[in-house]
Amino acid sequence: MSPIRISAAAVGLVLTLLIVVLATRDTGRDRLTTHLVGAVAPPVIGTTIDGDIWDLDDHRGRWVLVNFFATTCVPCIEEHPELVAFAEAHSGDDPDRPEVRVVSVAFDDRASAVAAFFAQNGGGWPVLAADTGRIAVDWGVVAVPESYLVAPSGHVVAKVVGGVVRSDLEDLLDEAASLLRGAPGGDL
Repeated sequence: MSPIRISAAAVGLVLTLLIVVLATRDTGRDRLTTHLVGAVAPPVIGTTIDGDIWDLDDHRGRWVLVNFFATTCVPCIEEHPELVAFAEAHSGDDPDRPEVRVVSVAFDDRASAVAAFFAQNGGGWPVLAADTGRIAVDWGVVAVPESYLVAPSGHVVAKVVGGVVRSDLEDLLDEAASLLRGAPGGDL
């Protein structure tokens, strides 16, 4: 068997292990497995509320948290400070913590309401607020909030349904990063 096939098999095994561990871990939160966990993340591309173009593919090699939300959703409003704290803790300023990019995708919301929400509540990450329906469909989002942790390889490693809590996100990231460190090449 060639070294390439052995490496591919090892990566496949680690990916399967990662999916099993993250899908069966009980945190007490309403986290569900999904057809996306273990798959390459669908596209996330669009114009941010700042007028920039943001594309998930440009962030390969980094952890990304994709968060679907609406400004009228109570759990979304409640989770926002948790997302702010998580994003700040993983901004790349602390060498002991992996850098994580956060991107929010508005779900059935007005761009002006989204911009006002972020201006009032903080959050310095990219926010896609217009023409996001196709993104939500591709990700299988039916209600918000939903968040997905995407590994540096571009594979979805976890889905969280309901408002996120920073400590739960930290646990998911720690587990996934720990498993990936054991994979050939250091990631999936």
